[in-house]
Amino acid sequence: MGHVSDEGDDVHAGPAATTSATQPKAAARRTIATESGFESLTEARNRAEDIKSDQRRGRFVDPRAGQTLLGEWVKVWTDAHDVSIGAWAKYDFHLRNHILPKFGHLALNEITRITVKAWVKSLRRTLADVTVADVVTLLSMVLGEAVEEGLIPANPCRKLRITAEGRERPHARPWQVVRIVERCEPTDGLLITTAAYTGMRWGELAGLRWPNVDLARGTVRVDPETGALHEVGGRVELGPPKTPASVRTIHLPEFLVTLLAEHRDRQDHDHVFTGVHGGLLRRSNFRNRVWVPRVNGDPRRGWGPILAGLHFHDLRHTHKTWLIEDGVPEVAQAKRLGHRLGGVRGIYSHVTQVMIDDLLAGLQRRWEQVTMNTTEECSQNTYPDQEPFKIFCSQNAPENDQQPTDGDRRQAV
Repeated sequence: MGHVSDEGDDVHAGPAATTSATQPKAAARRTIATESGFESLTEARNRAEDIKSDQRRGRFVDPRAGQTLLGEWVKVWTDAHDVSIGAWAKYDFHLRNHILPKFGHLALNEITRITVKAWVKSLRRTLADVTVADVVTLLSMVLGEAVEEGLIPANPCRKLRITAEGRERPHARPWQVVRIVERCEPTDGLLITTAAYTGMRWGELAGLRWPNVDLARGTVRVDPETGALHEVGGRVELGPPKTPASVRTIHLPEFLVTLLAEHRDRQDHDHVFTGVHGGLLRRSNFRNRVWVPRVNGDPRRGWGPILAGLHFHDLRHTHKTWLIEDGVPEVAQAKRLGHRLGGVRGIYSHVTQVMIDDLLAGLQRRWEQVTMNTTEECSQNTYPDQEPFKIFCSQNAPENDQQPTDGDRRQAV
């Protein structure tokens, strides 16, 4: 058996019986760290040479640094990490409920890849794949920062994939959107119509205020500071939208400008869309009170299902699908939905007025065709069945230490 001792600026290999820290020369040479468990003195010497090589190349990670507990490191990471209110609420929930109970008491260098994989397996027994991916992504971010700070040599979550077949989310046809809206009060119906024909997120719609609506120009603006309504700890408050790319100007088709103008004439509130008695919208209230019974059906009211299982967030999928059907360029789709187009395409592709005009013409035409006759048969003839476009929500952990560019993973309505 052999061991490796790091004594000041020197590294030594010796037999297991050697205890240099207790020998008379200990005052001159203090042992900082010892690595044992080698089968022979030769193995220990080889390890010592590897450490010396890493030191010369500046790649050596002091094993003492990795003794920091994950719970302690999370406090440091939290103080330095700047995210939106909504994102932090999500991070805090995952840290308190999943990450810290499992790893908070462990040193950073004790968290191994195999331990993480076993933990992921246990999470998948009770959580949806997309939630597991969110939790693992967060742990990867925390440990990735520890690597950058020289606390551990590698991130045990790196390239860890959560193998799960992507679930295709449903998207609505124009006539189905109209049918849902027909069951709603005017304000709720306009909210749903706006979501379907702009692709805006729930928080962006719930936080939309009249000062950010320009009916003369036919646009709405997602403000960088107050562009989304966040629900945190039972409170609702305005804050930044989900990502920097979410800050954008969205052009409206002509019919939607008209509907919003009529809505403004009959409404007296700073927010465009409000709940009962003029209060701010809450996701769960809207889901239970408005969305679910009108989409899934309500026997008490004699309503059958229109598209059971459709989430409010699926209206974003719906909008993107319509844009694809209308041949809208990918760069214009990304800009409208608040996504960042990656790579060379994002650098050299730009949205032109011609693209915007064609996009709006397609949405206006779609609306006019479906509202002329909203029977299912007519609508299906207007938009014949074809091979559907498949849109998936990301369900894999990142393949590097960074968060995905545009992981759209908020809880759907």
